Amino acid sequence: MLTKNLNLVIITGLSGAGKTQALQSFEDMGYFCVDNLPPSLLEKFVELCAQSQGKIDRAAVVCDLRGGEFFASLNQALQDLLESGFRYEILFLEASDEALVNRYKESRRRHPVSPQGNILEGIRMEREHLIELRGKAHKIIDSTDLTSTQMKGKIRELFGKENDITRMSVSIVSFGFKYGIPLDSDTIIDVRFLPNPYYIEELRPLNGKDSIVSNYVLSNWIASEFMERFLNMMEFVLPHYLKEGKSHLVIAIGCTGGQHRSVAIAEKTAEFFRKKSFFCTVNHRDID
Repeated sequence: MLTKNLNLVIITGLSGAGKTQALQSFEDMGYFCVDNLPPSLLEKFVELCAQSQGKIDRAAVVCDLRGGEFFASLNQALQDLLESGFRYEILFLEASDEALVNRYKESRRRHPVSPQGNILEGIRMEREHLIELRGKAHKIIDSTDLTSTQMKGKIRELFGKENDITRMSVSIVSFGFKYGIPLDSDTIIDVRFLPNPYYIEELRPLNGKDSIVSNYVLSNWIASEFMERFLNMMEFVLPHYLKEGKSHLVIAIGCTGGQHRSVAIAEKTAEFFRKKSFFCTVNHRDID
């Protein structure tokens, strides 16, 4: 089945203005992304996405000078898309001459328009060639003074769904403090203050995924109060993490051995996030 409800963003603009970084931001937002796609293959790429039966509904591609005969073929490719009934948005990235020169000097790369010549000359030639395409752009970002985080934020502002915090993926890891803290943790929660099933003989050989252990850990008022406050805190901070450009959050929940309390709390926390439609994974590091 061919559907033309594809949300397609074509990223282009001046070399060195941040196109690769922009593409990574789109990838973090769940777009299917392709870098350095030759304009002549653009329509074929869109058709393949449209044939995915809805599996690919958002895509972003970078088309720039690395694609070969760029200037001559991109305009025609865009016209072919419109005639075929496909819609798209063009994101044009630019920066000041001074900023681009400094970036090329730092990277020690040659400018694609003037590989044997002066960097500034190549920038000015490319800028002149791109005047027409810039005029067709739906959105323009000047990256001259933008940090990496600000660039991500700008792209989310222009192309992200408003208040869609479910774009962030969450990984929850249960662990035992006696085996060490997970190195990739963003947030560490210590639940050793909860009653310990280890000291209940019939619960000791089980783990927090077993219902009898989970009920023991979660049924007392201390755990109930903690979970309410903890999950309220996470609901508060997640939109602010996303605003700062963070797309993946690792929450580590630890108890002494990583078998009972941390496992039960991790499972309950994952249940909360999944009900909120987050993409959430759980790993019980020390359960065995």
